[in-house]
Amino acid sequence: MTEARIFYEKDASLDTLSGKTIVFIGYGNQGRAQALNIRDTFQIASLQNPPRTLVANPPDSYFKRALEDGFEATTDWAHAASVADVLFLLVPDQVQPRLFNETLKPTLKKGCTIVIASGYNVFYKYLAVSDTDDIVMVAPRMIGAGVRSRFESKEGFPCFVSVEQNSTGKAWSVTLALAAAIGALKSGAIESSAREETLMDLFTEQALWPSIIATFQQAYSTLKDLGCSDEALTHELWLSKEPAEVFEKCAEDGFVKQLVHHSTVSQYGQLKGSMEFDTTALRRNFSIIAEDRILGGEFAAEFGGLDKEDENGVQKRLSELYALASETELAKGEKRVRARMHMSPV
Repeated sequence: MTEARIFYEKDASLDTLSGKTIVFIGYGNQGRAQALNIRDTFQIASLQNPPRTLVANPPDSYFKRALEDGFEATTDWAHAASVADVLFLLVPDQVQPRLFNETLKPTLKKGCTIVIASGYNVFYKYLAVSDTDDIVMVAPRMIGAGVRSRFESKEGFPCFVSVEQNSTGKAWSVTLALAAAIGALKSGAIESSAREETLMDLFTEQALWPSIIATFQQAYSTLKDLGCSDEALTHELWLSKEPAEVFEKCAEDGFVKQLVHHSTVSQYGQLKGSMEFDTTALRRNFSIIAEDRILGGEFAAEFGGLDKEDENGVQKRLSELYALASETELAKGEKRVRARMHMSPV
């Protein structure tokens, strides 16, 4: 059995970042939350020589927000990279390789620490990182708003950390200092890797959640054929928010133990049904997705090829997929219910 190391605040020293220049490439949901958390941490820590924080972003609403938040900001990517001791790479995965390889890498200092929040481009070797630089992962397992709110409430949040390339010999100390500064060590950060993070992240997106979506669609159609109304079905299956409450209880009480909050009939049905469910085809499909699509690189090649054929290829394909999804019986039923019950449209 593989047992991961878990790191806490006692394992890190903020002094490691003293006098450093920390550059955020991208000021979106994660960039803003982590930059604010780092600034607040060092205001409280009162180091004699706290790190400097610089935000680099295109001249858009996010750039304006960075200035409003009081950060030093620039639209000059290359200049930002040239002063970075620590470079947070927080732009979308599909944008990172070209931006990093063509614009950021040529001006980077020797020994820079490149911080990723997703293992994708490192695992697939899309980033041409110099062998004199460090590559580390600090990957919060929640959206930026949660990273910020749970820092402010002092709760902490789940996070994966790893060192992918340790050219300087100091990568782990920097990684843990950064994780502590964004608030990720309060509840413990889990040692992972770019491979593991990529595998799990893409697997949930391409296997787990698609199987759940498909199951809901088939359940909807089956029950609709047996006479259930759109109004009753949508509320029974998701509009009541009961599934969200169940998943919350899974996190609080345990994946199986949360069943005690259900009726005896429900507990019996869920336990017996899940134990007797024939998962042979499901497991076979999961293995193909994990081994061939993800680890074998089929998905990365497919996804990367979309924008190579057309600079808006990803968005065009997404629009096509949304159009197909809107034609399912479930989607049409929900649209009717929302209109009839004066709910927000989809």
